[in-house]
Amino acid sequence: MPIFEFRCKKCGRKFEELVCGPSSVACPDCGGSDVEKLFSTFGYRSGSGFKSSTGGGRSACASCGGGSCSTCH
Repeated sequence: MPIFEFRCKKCGRKFEELVCGPSSVACPDCGGSDVEKLFSTFGYRSGSGFKSSTGGGRSACASCGGGSCSTCH
Protein backbone atom coordinates (compact mmCIF):
# COMPACT_ATOMS: atom_id res chain seq x y z
CA MET A 1 0.00 0.00 0.00
CA PRO A 2 1.46 3.36 -0.98
CA ILE A 3 1.61 6.33 1.37
CA PHE A 4 0.38 9.61 -0.12
CA GLU A 5 0.55 13.15 1.20
CA PHE A 6 -2.63 15.23 1.31
CA ARG A 7 -3.70 18.74 2.30
CA CYS A 8 -7.15 19.38 3.72
CA LYS A 9 -8.93 22.20 1.86
CA LYS A 10 -11.08 22.93 4.92
CA CYS A 11 -8.44 23.37 7.67
CA GLY A 12 -5.18 23.37 5.67
CA ARG A 13 -3.51 20.50 7.54
CA LYS A 14 -0.98 18.37 5.65
CA PHE A 15 -1.05 14.67 6.46
CA GLU A 16 -0.02 11.26 5.14
CA GLU A 17 -2.39 8.38 4.52
CA LEU A 18 -1.98 4.76 3.44
CA VAL A 19 -4.25 4.34 0.42
CA CYS A 20 -5.35 1.05 -1.05
CA GLY A 21 -7.47 1.30 -4.18
CA PRO A 22 -10.15 3.95 -4.70
CA SER A 23 -10.83 4.69 -1.04
CA SER A 24 -11.90 8.09 0.26
CA VAL A 25 -9.52 10.04 2.48
CA ALA A 26 -10.58 12.27 5.38
CA CYS A 27 -8.57 14.82 7.36
CA PRO A 28 -7.55 13.42 10.77
CA ASP A 29 -8.08 16.84 12.42
CA CYS A 30 -11.39 18.18 11.13
CA GLY A 31 -12.78 15.11 9.34
CA GLY A 32 -13.13 17.02 6.07
CA SER A 33 -13.21 14.89 2.94
CA ASP A 34 -12.29 17.70 0.51
CA VAL A 35 -8.56 16.95 0.34
CA GLU A 36 -5.96 17.47 -2.37
CA LYS A 37 -3.25 14.95 -3.11
CA LEU A 38 0.17 16.60 -2.96
CA PHE A 39 3.13 15.86 -5.16
CA SER A 40 5.76 14.24 -2.99
CA THR A 41 9.28 13.02 -3.57
CA PHE A 42 10.98 10.14 -1.86
CA GLY A 43 14.10 10.47 0.22
CA TYR A 44 16.92 8.14 1.08
CA ARG A 45 19.82 8.13 3.49
CA SER A 46 23.33 8.02 2.10
CA GLY A 47 26.63 7.95 3.98
CA SER A 48 26.79 11.76 4.00
CA GLY A 49 23.25 12.56 5.19
CA PHE A 50 19.75 12.90 3.77
CA LYS A 51 19.15 13.21 0.03
CA SER A 52 15.87 13.75 -1.76
CA SER A 53 14.91 12.26 -5.10
CA THR A 54 15.07 15.75 -6.60
CA GLY A 55 18.82 15.81 -6.07
CA GLY A 56 18.99 18.30 -3.21
CA GLY A 57 21.06 17.26 -0.24
CA ARG A 58 20.24 18.00 3.35
CA SER A 59 22.11 17.25 6.52
CA ALA A 60 20.79 14.58 8.84
CA CYS A 61 20.84 17.06 11.74
CA ALA A 62 18.33 16.07 14.41
CA SER A 63 17.99 19.55 15.88
CA CYS A 64 16.85 21.53 12.83
CA GLY A 65 16.30 18.98 10.06
CA GLY A 66 17.12 21.59 7.44
CA GLY A 67 20.90 21.51 7.38
CA SER A 68 21.34 25.17 8.23
CA CYS A 69 21.90 25.39 11.99
CA SER A 70 25.29 25.63 13.68
CA THR A 71 25.24 21.97 14.77
CA CYS A 72 24.86 20.56 11.24
CA HIS A 73 27.82 18.87 9.60
